[in-house]
Amino acid sequence: MLSDQSAPIVRATLPAVGAALGDITDLFYRHMFKECPDLLNELFNRANQKNGTQREALAGALAAFAQALVEHPDQRPDAILGRIANKHASLGITSDQYTLVARHLLGAVAEVLGDAVTPAVAAAWDEVYWLMANALVAMEARLYAGAGVEDGAVWRNMEIAERTEESLDTVSFVLRRPDGAPSEPFKPGQYVSVQALLPDGARQIRQYSLSAAPGRKTWRITVKRERSADGRIPAGEVSSWLHDNARPGDILKVSLPFGDLVLPDGHSPLLLASAGIGITPMLSMLDHLGEVSPDRPVTVIHADRSPAHHAHRRELAELTNRLSNASLHVWYETGVEELQERLHHVEEGWADVTGLTLPKDITAYLCGPLAFMQAIRSDLLGHGLSPKAIHYEVFGPDLWLSK
Repeated sequence: MLSDQSAPIVRATLPAVGAALGDITDLFYRHMFKECPDLLNELFNRANQKNGTQREALAGALAAFAQALVEHPDQRPDAILGRIANKHASLGITSDQYTLVARHLLGAVAEVLGDAVTPAVAAAWDEVYWLMANALVAMEARLYAGAGVEDGAVWRNMEIAERTEESLDTVSFVLRRPDGAPSEPFKPGQYVSVQALLPDGARQIRQYSLSAAPGRKTWRITVKRERSADGRIPAGEVSSWLHDNARPGDILKVSLPFGDLVLPDGHSPLLLASAGIGITPMLSMLDHLGEVSPDRPVTVIHADRSPAHHAHRRELAELTNRLSNASLHVWYETGVEELQERLHHVEEGWADVTGLTLPKDITAYLCGPLAFMQAIRSDLLGHGLSPKAIHYEVFGPDLWLSK
């Protein structure tokens, strides 16, 4: 918690700092990349830096953390930190990097706010930063220890064993260890990071959910080719590189699995809601449930542009059918009339859970575009679900807190 001397200062200056966080984070990244340009090419997502979403996500996380410290001084906002810590672990972030961030971030606060940053204000916000940073360092150390590796030593060589075109714009890759040993275990819903050496020499990293159940010798990821706003490609640097270049026999640099959207143990009812490529962690969860808890009550909903864009369409139906107490509901924006067979309940339009009968004790897991997840969450709250029963995974910068 904040010290007695810092708490009132942070409370009083939070509106001014919060209002300036966009400028602060912009200046922070510019100064840090000027000193360490390799970070932009080898650690940070260049596309998210260019479009501003990484700055927006950082600002939202900082504001939410500081607000939580002020409003709930007896609690540490671990829910905010857990998702960040898992992302950092998948990138191999180490504790020494937080000192570099502190210097440039707190320097940006002072530069943007000018004379308003007195020594007392600077000390208070330094405390906020290090409360957040030290909590993340501790969380990440536990994640590394749980994975049985030294801090940051998460990268492995993985060979592409199979490549399968799953839809118009998605392809799956089965990955295996080159030495033939079983791949490391993971929890259904987790993801790995993948490095790609791009033509300009940059080494960019992206995260992809593991899209099959754990317990096998291999991993599987499914990659959607990201497109620009006008529909042209390439837009996603790494996804396009994987689509165009990755073939069986190739070696990829892949991290150990991390992620906090994981399937809970037990027999309580579940709702798995996805849209587009957000289907991938749900496939892993369903696959695992079919092996360990085939009678667990599960409601599966999925939304997509069309049947042709729906990755793993048949597999989703087959995995749901393996469960004796599960139902699958799918919405397509277009193309319903073109379906040759109905493998499940299908409607045209936007996903809508308001007409579904859901148990009061259901736990919901959401993955997909932010607007989709926020709409589903709103409907679920209207159903009477508690906010703490609704969990989500964001692909890319987590903008939920900044909206």
